This record gives sequence, C-alpha cells and structure tokens, in this order.
Amino acid sequence: MKRVLIAGGCGFIGSHLCDRLLQRSDVERLVCVDSLWTGTTDNIAHIRDERFRYFQGNVEEFQSDITFHEIYHLASPASPPWYMKEPRRTISANLLGALRLLDLLEPNGRFGFMSTSEVYGDPLVSPQPESYRGSVDCTGPRSSYDEGKRVTESLLFETRRLHGINVRIARLFNVYGPRTRVDDGRAVSNFVSQALSGKPLTIYGDGMQSRSWGYVDDIVEGITRFFWRDSFDYLGPLNIGNDREISVLDVAKYVAELAGGCPIVHVAPTPHDPTNRCPDLTIARQILPGWDCKVPYEEGVRMTFEWFRDRMDAEPARQGIRVPFAGE
Repeated sequence: MKRVLIAGGCGFIGSHLCDRLLQRSDVERLVCVDSLWTGTTDNIAHIRDERFRYFQGNVEEFQSDITFHEIYHLASPASPPWYMKEPRRTISANLLGALRLLDLLEPNGRFGFMSTSEVYGDPLVSPQPESYRGSVDCTGPRSSYDEGKRVTESLLFETRRLHGINVRIARLFNVYGPRTRVDDGRAVSNFVSQALSGKPLTIYGDGMQSRSWGYVDDIVEGITRFFWRDSFDYLGPLNIGNDREISVLDVAKYVAELAGGCPIVHVAPTPHDPTNRCPDLTIARQILPGWDCKVPYEEGVRMTFEWFRDRMDAEPARQGIRVPFAGE
C-alpha cells in the first residue's frame, strides 16, 4: 500500500489529480498540501474519502513525521498575472518546494513534477519537441515561472543521475476547464468570466498569438498515465497537451458567440507573451498509446462556459448578472 503526497492539490489540475489518486485501491493515504495562494478548498470540498488529509501551508515549509512512496509537485501558480506579481514566491514554491519534498520521499519512491511549456520561451520552432532547448528570456517579467520550472527540472534530473530516484516530469501546454478560478487571468477563463459578467472581452495585443488548448479531462488522463498508470522506459520530460493551435482572437469570438454576443476590445500586449505554443506529441503517443486530446476546443469551452455560469449563478450578489447561454 502506498502513501502519496500531492503539493498543490487544491489547485485547478491538482484537485483533479486528487480525484484520480483516490480511485486507486493501492493508496493507503493521500496527503494534500496547499497554501491556497491560487488554489481553493472549494475544489476538494466534495472529497469524503477517509484516506484523504489536507494541510494548509507553503510546500517548502511542510513538515511530516512520515515519508511517502509517491510525491507529485504541482505547488506553483501557472497564470502570468499571479506569478509576475510575486516572482520570489513563485521560484520558492517550485525549487525550494522540490528540495523539501525530496527529503520526504521514500527510498526507491517516485517523484512527479508538473513543469510547463513555458520552458520553451517564445519558441523559434513549432511544434516544440522535448529536445528543444527553448528561447527563454531569463531576466524578463515572466522569468520567475519559466526559470523556476527549468531549474527545478535540472535539480530533479541531476538528483536522478546521482541518486537514482524515479522522476517523471510533465511539460503541460495550455489547459482549461472546470475548477479554474474566476480570477485566474488566463485567456479562456478570462473571456468566460468577462462574458458572464456582462463585460467586454479583453485581448492583449492583436490576438493572433496561438495556443494549443487542452481540456482538463484529457490532460489529466495523460498525466495519470504518465505519472503512475503506464509502464515504459522513457526517462525524459514529456509534452502533454493538445496539438491543435487556435488563436486567442478566435477563442474570444467563440466565447462571445456562446454568450449571445458581446464586444471584444484590444489592449496593450502582455510583455514577452509568446507568439505561439504547440506541442510535438510524438513521444507521448509512443509511450502512452491511444492517448490524445479528444475533446474539441469548441465542446470544451462550451462545458467550461456552463460550469462558470452555474458557479457564478450561485453567487449573484457578488458575481453580477446572469448571461443566458446561446440557444436558450
């Protein structure tokens, strides 16, 4: 039986992973650590499993009198407005968090780290394979997140080289879906929350920057297979995402259509915003046969819209008016 720790388990993706971990019959205890910096206990409020324990606090300060057979490190903001506001805290959560968690890992245990496509920076090649070393501005306003992930990858791979620990590192591309914060700050959640609040949809720059939007259920399926379900010999980082590129402007137009029509406004570009983001999934399809992002972004955005609408309807006084869904 396994003792498992997940750092950042109250977050958007972390809470979905908690659900998947609790489906396992070999998990004896699941410990969730989260500072609630960007996570929320609303995301785990449905869990009633007696094996589950939640501790509030910074991952780099977490204390435990037991060690763990599996540790999954997701304790970091992923949205530019959040990590650009607190760069020191972002680097600390990633790097110092990993150092602390390594001390809690059982000998021969497994360490999974949630890295990001941001390690590729503003890419000069597309799609981006895992072998691409990236084009990152190490002194730019996004660098705390980009470099925080990159140095943590380095720490973990070097720890494996020297001490032989079992490391799995996933590089996630753009993910959206239920359990995202209303004030998350990334494109899909921004557009949906603005539309449902009766506000114009805000696009930074011309909106032609492209992203590869992966619905959370598809992404979490890929993560669970990579982190613990599938067996393979691959040792490197793995891209997990959707390889269908769609511009930010097209997503905004689609959300506006779902909301029954609302204005779109353009404002100054976000500093160092990558022009494109698209994963090369060659390795993922080899080691995780049959896995793919099956939910089209049109369907995924529609489901996300409905989830946000229901959530905001539950708090009308605080969140504002209800916007009817197109077709009602």
